[in-house]
Amino acid sequence: MNKTCSINIRPSDKVTKLPKYIFAELDEWKEEAREKGADLIDLGIGNPDGATPRPVVEAALKAIQNPVSHGYPSFKGKIELREAIADWVKRRYNVEVNPKTEIQTLIGEKEGLANVAMAFTNPGDINIVPDPYYPVLSRGTWVASGEIYHVPLTDENNYLPDLDSIPISVAKRAKMFIINYPNNPTGATAPREFLEKLVEFCRKYNILLISDLAYGEVCYDNYRPLSIFSIEGAKDVAMEFHSFSKTFNMAGWRVGFACGKKEFIDALSAMKNNLDYGTSTIVQDAAIEALNMPYSYVQEIMDGYNARREIVAQGFNKLGWKMKRSSATMYFWLKVPKGYTSKEFCKYVIDKTGVVFTPGIAFGDMSDDHFRVSIVQPPERLKEAFQRLQNAGIRYE
Repeated sequence: MNKTCSINIRPSDKVTKLPKYIFAELDEWKEEAREKGADLIDLGIGNPDGATPRPVVEAALKAIQNPVSHGYPSFKGKIELREAIADWVKRRYNVEVNPKTEIQTLIGEKEGLANVAMAFTNPGDINIVPDPYYPVLSRGTWVASGEIYHVPLTDENNYLPDLDSIPISVAKRAKMFIINYPNNPTGATAPREFLEKLVEFCRKYNILLISDLAYGEVCYDNYRPLSIFSIEGAKDVAMEFHSFSKTFNMAGWRVGFACGKKEFIDALSAMKNNLDYGTSTIVQDAAIEALNMPYSYVQEIMDGYNARREIVAQGFNKLGWKMKRSSATMYFWLKVPKGYTSKEFCKYVIDKTGVVFTPGIAFGDMSDDHFRVSIVQPPERLKEAFQRLQNAGIRYE
């Protein structure tokens, strides 16, 4: 005789307590709009729309025809890739890293940022993360049962965290301080004076400083960001994370790297060794080519973003948003018109015009009065987006 019983198998508290990922909700809005026949112009997620440079694709095609590439990849990344990374970091940022001991390749920078938080965070530890922030900068800590202290980023302070505002009691308990400059979503950049003060702060309180440099190459007006290792004393307290996604139009390839002193890299490697098997050898060979090919390929990508940046800046200014033009990233960070939350405004815009923005609440509780715009559409589509906004009477008064 069959008996039925009620089974209630629930996910862990770590999962159920995670905030809803707003980008998933944004996907629901887009699907709903498409079902109604909308032609969407998606300026939401920062997904590069350009092709990966041809030399990179050709390197991958060559690698995929080599049977040796089809086996398990190395955990840390093949030495040829780590040597190429060290050479590139030296060329671009004028800092030295040891390819044998101070580099860990990643299956995209996002997993590296999550894994480093889990590698260093014990339950109850505090990690400091500015708000607004790229979601994974906090998520890894929460999965590790740590706590987050959010430092607000404000326009008045050029979207830099006010270190003097952090309570001493928090600083003494803090395990990590995670920054992202050039900044997603605000586009802000960090001057040397701030980085020097931050390194001094982390050395004083024995805090591991994590610098996310995903947008280090997405720069304009002759601006060049600093590697955190350009700051004296940073090597003792810092790790730096890089991504191939934006620099080389390789978002779907899932490859990045972390660098830092051996003890820090070993801890990250230990976490990864127990959870994954490293970046595909085929992708690693493609990444080597990306690092070694003439920089003109990267410059062409950045010139394209710069042209789009001008269209978007002019478009919003005509609609009443008087805004500062950032020297970096592929984003604009704009105030929501009065009377709306960020989700309400972005939902209204997509329903009225088919233009997709990301609500600021996706980047933290302190950011519900802003929305983010990604310049990830061709110029003609960007111009069409602003024509639609104008026709719908959407303005900032």
